[in-house]
Amino acid sequence: MAEEMSFWDHLEELRWCLLRVVIVFVIALVGSFIILPSIFDSVILGPSHADFFLYRWMGFVYGPGEDVNIININVASQFPTHMSVSMWMALLIVFPYLMYQIWVFVRPALYDKEIPGVRSAFLGGTMLFYLGCAVGYLIVFPIIFKFLTGYRVSTDIVNQISLNSYMSLLVTMVFIMGLVFELPSLSWLLGKLGVINRQTLRGWRRYAIVVLLVLAAIITPTGDPFTLMVVFIPLYLLYELSIVVVPGGVQNDDL
Repeated sequence: MAEEMSFWDHLEELRWCLLRVVIVFVIALVGSFIILPSIFDSVILGPSHADFFLYRWMGFVYGPGEDVNIININVASQFPTHMSVSMWMALLIVFPYLMYQIWVFVRPALYDKEIPGVRSAFLGGTMLFYLGCAVGYLIVFPIIFKFLTGYRVSTDIVNQISLNSYMSLLVTMVFIMGLVFELPSLSWLLGKLGVINRQTLRGWRRYAIVVLLVLAAIITPTGDPFTLMVVFIPLYLLYELSIVVVPGGVQNDDL
């Protein structure tokens, strides 16, 4: 472990870490705000288009399909949408730097034998976060969106999807999937620290299924069974992956 720091030294280091993150975030925010109009139709609204790659690959399920028109019913909503989406994009860009600054802050408190494991957890967590966001954008959100916009309780009712509802569902699914994909990395780290092991996770499997179903119900914005299962299945697969990556016994001496 590095030389012990006083409380005020920790506070000063935390202040500088936060300041560096804020500066990088503001730069990313300005850049995102500038480039967003050029990618909004093709990327942000991509899943609303009939030629989105997932719909083409699953044409046997969705059929020929058609574009879903996104409408704006609030005169003052497009500028706030531009700002909010730019902020989420900036957060997505800055996330690796944020993780790095957290690592810089916690590293002095670690013993030498702990550093490799925790560093691997931070690196793996960053990659899994982006993988989860990609799964949320490329698979989970399009499936949910296509199902909900195509469902009709009556042919006399026309679906008109507002910009706010579209963006809310998109951002929720992308970032929630990014966060839940951290589960294997977190489980691996806890396993290396000796908090949990493979046998423990196997014994918890039945309870985990119930907890994951409740969690999927909480984070699912629509509450319908189809959307619930689309969210639950990746969560359960991540839990099974956690069982694979976690050591079989207590391994804290090897960290």
